[in-house]
Amino acid sequence: MKKNMPCAKLLGFLALGLATTVSFTPANAQDRYRERPPVVVSPDLTAPWLMQLGAAPSQAAPRYRTAAPQPQYYQPQAQPRRSQQARQYLFPPAPSRAARPARPQQGAQQVAMRRPNLPVIQGKIEPQFLPQTVSYETQYPAGTIVIDTNNRFLYLVQAGGQAMRYGVGVGKPGFEWAGEHKVTRKAEWPTWIPPQEMITREAAKGHYLPARMDGGPENPLGARAMYLGSTLYRIHGTNAPWTIGSAVSSGCIRMRNEDVTDLYERVNVGTRVIVI
Repeated sequence: MKKNMPCAKLLGFLALGLATTVSFTPANAQDRYRERPPVVVSPDLTAPWLMQLGAAPSQAAPRYRTAAPQPQYYQPQAQPRRSQQARQYLFPPAPSRAARPARPQQGAQQVAMRRPNLPVIQGKIEPQFLPQTVSYETQYPAGTIVIDTNNRFLYLVQAGGQAMRYGVGVGKPGFEWAGEHKVTRKAEWPTWIPPQEMITREAAKGHYLPARMDGGPENPLGARAMYLGSTLYRIHGTNAPWTIGSAVSSGCIRMRNEDVTDLYERVNVGTRVIVI
């Protein structure tokens, strides 16, 4: 009996402790969570973060804007007034009815209104054959036309030892000629009537010429013609300006249309023509 006493006491103490724990634990839990702690909301939502960073917020910022932002409208700035000269440059006035070019009549052929629309091969006309004023010492008086067929130049003699020089096309081998004549007639956009010997000659080569061709851009005589004496030779324009500077004609002196038009305005019927 004495040997079992320690075990009985031990069991009694454990039972007493368990009863005490079971009886007091629910009471302690209810006392602890009976009232919930108050929830504190900071007026500045960034304050807790600033506190964690070690800096205190300077002043609580409002959560919402008190007033909507005012809309911004574009206001154009005043432009400086342009002068009358600047306005005319930017907005040129329309030409008056009196200043407008007159509409050409039906059938009329004027070089200012009908410009030949021909294919010009760029680079084929060398610069020396373009019109220019040059020094020219000669025994012929001013106003005389001198044609240098060897060098393919036509000179309109002027006073003071100068001349207007134009490039020309001349007669091909077998059709060269030289002499002195006068301008006996002038024509704008002349009609071309090939001589019978030319028609026969070209037909033998397989080229069939028309008996007559009215003036126009396709006409071989071009925009102007100046007839020399009673011959069939003329100083005229061309529908093949790239041939200027060559010996390709049947004896006539051919010029670019713009050049023969310029010469046409400078000379009159009766002008002396020297072909060398």
